Amino acid sequence: MSTETDAFLAEMIPRQRAADAAIHNGDVAPRIALWSQDDPVTLFGARLSGTGWAEVEPMFHSVASWFTHADSFDLEIIAAGASGNLAYTVGYEHTSATVDGTPRQYTLRVTHVYRREDGNWRIVHRHADFPPGEATVPLPGARTGT
Repeated sequence: MSTETDAFLAEMIPRQRAADAAIHNGDVAPRIALWSQDDPVTLFGARLSGTGWAEVEPMFHSVASWFTHADSFDLEIIAAGASGNLAYTVGYEHTSATVDGTPRQYTLRVTHVYRREDGNWRIVHRHADFPPGEATVPLPGARTGT
């Protein structure tokens, strides 16, 4: 990997792991802090999808309400790159948490796109889905964007 990519990963991934662990404990604030609030932003989630911060932010609050007691969370990076003010990661999220009152373990395939804003990396796009052949985890309130 390039020095630019290494610097991006060293800065962003620990913060992203902490934010994702927090949302799996019902705390949405760290995730919101990582995301750009300047459109365009997009979310193609495993259960919820939306376009624009006004649509995406409430979805994060909904997601946080589904989860309690995260036993473990890990973000496994498979590929990444950074150049100028744009970066991306591709990987797997491995989660063990209580989902709507039921303990669950699952893996999601995830792609994130980041934009540097005022010197700080912010997420501007997330796409997540279940890997082929893996059972989906029943989550409340599936909704797709308009």
